[in-house]
Amino acid sequence: MLVRLLLLLALFSGLGQAAGLTLTSPDGQLRLTVSDEDIGPHYQLHRQKQTVLAPSRLGLAFKKHGRFAENFLLVEEARQSNDTRWEQPWGERRVVRDRHNELLVTFKDEDKRWFRVRFRLFDDGMGFRYEVPEQPGLDRLAVTEELTEFVFEQPGRTDSWWIPSRGWNRYEYLYRQTPMSELDRVHTPVTFRLPQGEHVTLHEAALVDYAAMTLDQRRDGVLKANLTPWYDGIKVHTQAGFHSPWRTVQVGRKAIDLLNSDLILNLNEPNKLGDVSWVKPGKYIGIWWEMHLGTHTWGSGPQHGATTARTRQYMDFAARYGFDGVLVEGWNIGWDGSWFHNGDVFSFTQPYPDFDIEAVTEYGAGIGVKLIGHHETSGSVTNYRRQMEEAYDLYARLGVSQIKTGYVADGGDIKRVDEQGIVRQEWHDGQFMVGEYLHSVKEAAKRKISINTHEPVKDTGLRRTYPNWISREGARGQEFNAWGSPPNPPEHTVNLVYTRMLSGPMDFTPGIFNLAYEGLEAENRVQTTLAKQLALYVVLYSPIQMAADLPEHYLQRLDAFQFILDVPTDWEQSLAIAGEVGDYVVFARQQRGSQDWYLGAITDELAREIPVSLDFLPAGQVFEAQIYRDGENADWLTNPYDLVIERKSVRQGDKLTLELATSGGVAIRFKALRGDQ
Repeated sequence: MLVRLLLLLALFSGLGQAAGLTLTSPDGQLRLTVSDEDIGPHYQLHRQKQTVLAPSRLGLAFKKHGRFAENFLLVEEARQSNDTRWEQPWGERRVVRDRHNELLVTFKDEDKRWFRVRFRLFDDGMGFRYEVPEQPGLDRLAVTEELTEFVFEQPGRTDSWWIPSRGWNRYEYLYRQTPMSELDRVHTPVTFRLPQGEHVTLHEAALVDYAAMTLDQRRDGVLKANLTPWYDGIKVHTQAGFHSPWRTVQVGRKAIDLLNSDLILNLNEPNKLGDVSWVKPGKYIGIWWEMHLGTHTWGSGPQHGATTARTRQYMDFAARYGFDGVLVEGWNIGWDGSWFHNGDVFSFTQPYPDFDIEAVTEYGAGIGVKLIGHHETSGSVTNYRRQMEEAYDLYARLGVSQIKTGYVADGGDIKRVDEQGIVRQEWHDGQFMVGEYLHSVKEAAKRKISINTHEPVKDTGLRRTYPNWISREGARGQEFNAWGSPPNPPEHTVNLVYTRMLSGPMDFTPGIFNLAYEGLEAENRVQTTLAKQLALYVVLYSPIQMAADLPEHYLQRLDAFQFILDVPTDWEQSLAIAGEVGDYVVFARQQRGSQDWYLGAITDELAREIPVSLDFLPAGQVFEAQIYRDGENADWLTNPYDLVIERKSVRQGDKLTLELATSGGVAIRFKALRGDQ
């Protein structure tokens, strides 16, 4: 201790701080402690008297400058608070409250090198990031390791829901539920239920010009940041004056508290694009599902899906039923053969001879339906970058205002060609690709085009800063039900709600009505009831939603199709009102610009009765509840189509009992009728 005091006095002339600094959340429930004692710079987090995170290390390591960690002492602090509201141009809720207390701490070593950690403590969790200012002796930097830890006290008694990281299938895995002690290396968001009942999700916010963070379990309960490397093993190439993304810890007493959190969005910068009224939420159909079923092909030939005539048919259907656009995949040269490996031969401006893109977009404009663009890169991003401006210019000229981009390639097999013409292999979530994805979004914004990224880097809330990044995939989607081995099991979409969906919107492509195209006995089928497919439009948030099935299947069930036609994709407010991780969830959302509300409830493989109070409805208003629910004999395995549609008058305070079949659901529109006199 004497050595420590002498060092502080010598270095900082009496500026040294106490052994630990504390910060509390605005509601007083969370308490952060930051210190440099014993293990060097570290933090810990408590909720009331319960430990959320035990002492957890902080620090960075650089190739040339070594570790900024153990020998750094806490020498300075600054504090401030914030309580403001801001408005989303589109989103789960229109108005977001940002209320937090901030602590900025500075750590310094005997060579007078220094870095800062900025903590923000919200009522629903915490974010912190590293800041390495410009200083003598630091210029170009190569980060070799991030030393951040998240330490849990009882890993054997802590439940976890996770997918593996650094694997061939990117984020497209089934979530596993295990004790934390069985984790190895995992993607974020990753969700935990502590022995005392608190729920915790670890993730990151504002991932820009940095490698994505995965988590590597060392000793049981010690989760260490593991940054995705470049081809050469370096994690981040940067220079002094940089800051990392925010490391986020969302905390809730109940599982649904995680779902009602805006922490990720609040840690992102405000909109940088200015007027984004041209970014339009909506619903679409597309030439897509038939390729997964094998009835049409992406490549040219007699079964080619993307033809002028077929697209016009889809546009006619879209116009008749009020859809905004038609996605067309397989329209451009490059799909023939093994398109998974065709990245170098894709053209993003030249259509196949049987697809007249000029005629298609002109036809759509005449009936009020837009072509939704599609660019599959097969992971050959240099080829895409070379054509990007010309391709986006073409779409802008034709009035195409949304593009679905794809980066199908095994993890670690992104192909880039460097300045010397050498082919390098990169990860989808490495620093290079983080920059490529954002470059696409920025270039699109210049032309008032929105981007829906598939095979993306994970969402970290950048939709706030770049609102034209309208949705993305980044999880095991609906298509696995057509050819997956195995298909998505009943609990999959419930698991998504408490994990992947915490990061932001997902283009899951719900709405399959022919649930067993090859028959109920086939392995490849949708493992839900029809009612659950409807409920997904409320439960799995995205500002763009696809009616993913074939038009002819909707025409066979126009009664159920009505819910898809009615349900909006942009919300005034959203409330998770019941649920448990991996078991079930109930969401209520108010349509933006309307008094109408919608409710969606889904369950796993177990049938459930869920009591719900309609307290969320406004007082003094009568609503017609238009209910789409599982029938008495519904069962996802043997009788998935048993659907009951009924109507009843309800008002605030009424109670409903939602009866969900195995892998079932309930979808309700609460249509405002009149004031309650």
